[in-house]
Amino acid sequence: MSYVAAIDQGTTSSRCIVFDASGSIVSVAQREHRQIFPRPGWVEHDAREIWEAVRQVVSEAVGSLEIAAVGITNQRETTLVWDRATGEPVANAIVWQDTRTDAQLRRFDQAFGEKAFRQRTGLPLAPYFAGSKLAWLLENGFHERAKRGELLFGTMDSWLIWKLTGRHLTDVTNASRTLLMNLETLDWDPEILAAVDIPRAMLPEIRSSAEVYGEVNEGPLAGVPLASALGDQQAALFGQTCFAPGEGKCTYGTGSFLLLNTGTSPVTSQHGLLTTVGYRIGDRPAVYALEGSIAVTGSLIQWLRDNIGLISSAAEVEELARTVPDNGGCYLVPAFSGLFAPHWRSDARGALVGLTGYVTKGHIARAALEATGWQTREVVDAMLADGDTPLAELRVDGGMTRNGLLMQFLADVLRVPVVRPTVAETTCLGAAYAAGLAVGFWPDTDALRANWQRDATWQPLLANEEVEREYGQWNKAVERTLNWV
Repeated sequence: MSYVAAIDQGTTSSRCIVFDASGSIVSVAQREHRQIFPRPGWVEHDAREIWEAVRQVVSEAVGSLEIAAVGITNQRETTLVWDRATGEPVANAIVWQDTRTDAQLRRFDQAFGEKAFRQRTGLPLAPYFAGSKLAWLLENGFHERAKRGELLFGTMDSWLIWKLTGRHLTDVTNASRTLLMNLETLDWDPEILAAVDIPRAMLPEIRSSAEVYGEVNEGPLAGVPLASALGDQQAALFGQTCFAPGEGKCTYGTGSFLLLNTGTSPVTSQHGLLTTVGYRIGDRPAVYALEGSIAVTGSLIQWLRDNIGLISSAAEVEELARTVPDNGGCYLVPAFSGLFAPHWRSDARGALVGLTGYVTKGHIARAALEATGWQTREVVDAMLADGDTPLAELRVDGGMTRNGLLMQFLADVLRVPVVRPTVAETTCLGAAYAAGLAVGFWPDTDALRANWQRDATWQPLLANEEVEREYGQWNKAVERTLNWV
């Protein structure tokens, strides 16, 4: 019997999971790596440490199993530059959370214009994306070497592909998070590169998400085809088998990311969402998505536990929230470092409003859970305003989906069914599915759909009038957070 392996290089850890033909987990190994904070707002990773962690988890998870293909999924936007000759990083990787690149973004705007960036790449000029991080590295000691062709750039998928196969490649989903890829041509945009002075020679070749990139050259995977790469949120979309326009997923973790399949044409957002590549299988047309990024969801529950002491474990928040029938009139907007989609307001800060003497800690716990629901509703409303692809149902994954009260609230405020799958590790599963498709382990996407199974479904129960009245109150609470800084 053979299996498919997936390497998940995440923000805080690296994992390897092996799946069988039914999409069930056979083995798993995980190892954390350091978070490096050289200055306020700076976040870095040691790519050598990450590579060693990947080697270890692959060895532990794969062992003597027969592997038909391996895929990669990764933290997106995290930026690395390494020496073409030695393969050694020239500096730490700059992590997607890092905010050091204001000067580079101003230069990007002056050189090409934010409107043009949005039209070509689907992205706003924000420090979140890889292009300005690469520009910062070039401006801080590496530009001449890059121009001479001595250095290579990549996100973490490229780094792992290079280490595993010796090839300098990336896929369309990761390339679409750089501010440098044209969404129409699916290639690096020469006018953008010229305007922001990034040498084309240091960029990886852009390939599809599911194709054989090469064979692994070492370890227990030696000789195995490396056959997929997807950014983590796109991998979750793929693992949730959202293959038709109107199908969407939301991953509920520290923050939350909602992706909606919009088909084979990119939809330009006018309402604060990102246009991104969802996936591309072989030489078929790329499938695009709208993405809504929510900064604080699961981390709000951690804040209640660690900073406020309202609960002693994350699981307790549901029990506490169920001690009351509603939020008691209070609303908690977790704009701890500004608001992400659809507002993109860095001046916002968190607010707890509507307090009266009636409010208890149960009401606050309920307001904290409802904040995730309302923020999801804001993103879904923006998606509906941007196109004619209505959300049919929301497929959910991530740690917060164990909270039944939250899942029911999501169904109520979104007015669509909320569905949790049997296999919760949808990010790794998506990378495995794409790799398996590329080598014929699975024949087609219909076979993947057949694997997908519902674990639980929540249907809307609240009256629409009550939902809209509460949503109006939430919007008033959001207004109170703005212009704080």
